[in-house]
Amino acid sequence: MAYKFATKAIHAGQQADPTTGAVMTPIYQTSTYQQKAPGDHKGFEYSRGTNPTRKALEDCLAALENGQHGLAFSSGMAATDCVLRLLKPGDEVLTGDDLYGGSYRIFTKVYEPLGIKFVFVNTSDVDAVRAAITANTKLIWLETPTNPTLKLADIEAIGKIAKEKHILYAVDNTFASPYLQNPLDLGADIVMHSVTKYLGGHSDVVMGALIMNDEQLYKNLWFYYNACGGTPGPQDAFLVLRGIKTLHLRMKAHCENGRKVAEFLKDHPKVEKIYWPGFTDHPGHEVAKKQMKDFGGMVSIVLKGADLQETFRIASQFKVFTLAESLGGVESLINHPATMTHGSIPKETREKVGVVDNLLRLSVGIEDADDLIADLEQALA
Repeated sequence: MAYKFATKAIHAGQQADPTTGAVMTPIYQTSTYQQKAPGDHKGFEYSRGTNPTRKALEDCLAALENGQHGLAFSSGMAATDCVLRLLKPGDEVLTGDDLYGGSYRIFTKVYEPLGIKFVFVNTSDVDAVRAAITANTKLIWLETPTNPTLKLADIEAIGKIAKEKHILYAVDNTFASPYLQNPLDLGADIVMHSVTKYLGGHSDVVMGALIMNDEQLYKNLWFYYNACGGTPGPQDAFLVLRGIKTLHLRMKAHCENGRKVAEFLKDHPKVEKIYWPGFTDHPGHEVAKKQMKDFGGMVSIVLKGADLQETFRIASQFKVFTLAESLGGVESLINHPATMTHGSIPKETREKVGVVDNLLRLSVGIEDADDLIADLEQALA
């Protein structure tokens, strides 16, 4: 039976424990497993490779993305690293010019010196993506919406190009979550998540994930997953399984509050520019309507006439929003990308795509919207 999202979030990959009948998946806090004879086991040998708690999570994540296979990692960067290990010197990666700072860092500081070339383009322009492809392009790596200026890329249109050119196609779906967007359904080969964010949802776990349909691709990725060992422990897997059970409820609240906050900020005298794809004048609004269920809880603003010192002062005035790294938790967070999440990107490079010193990124949580708006009002004042 094909279950809908909320049912999958609560039940996929999880059965009552056969020993005790426990409804919640147990935390299998074990490194190894008894074998009746060498190679004769119950599917588990050593917990770096597979652990029952983690396997339940991986199956749940796969179900949420309408995929066949899931892999959980110790962080989103470990998941990203695993995909990049499929490449060899001389290969090219086509990726966005507005990109999470950690992705930019691993691309340029870790893999570029090993002979992998990274081509940064405006992925909201499908023609620019097509024009940048060469015979050496082996991977398209996409964020949509992007971090932090919320550009939208047409996943389906770029997927058709990737398929036509026989290029591996990966989409970082962290900002949208599987509740709002399912890239595998739109032509992606791999979906990546920083599970730390909306999937965990409570700012208490660091984790990443990859989801795919192709079995051989899964086997290739599982080899590096196991061989390189960037896998999470069972306690973290348990916490994410717990968090996912309310993902659909949380995302509805994030979207509702995100809309109210964005509408409040749109015409605020202290706001020079606002990035939120729900506005009809956002360049990616139609793409967002086509491939997302709603517009999300991420909002970025550029402060009018503020220098770095004034931006810092305002960012430090909040009482309900917390000034911190990360996003996607139940609590509202405010972030200064230029010095926090995107500090590893050279100033000239990040400013070309709008990551300026007076830009603030808001992860709108699920508190009472009136309290969030009052907090924004007092901080901006």
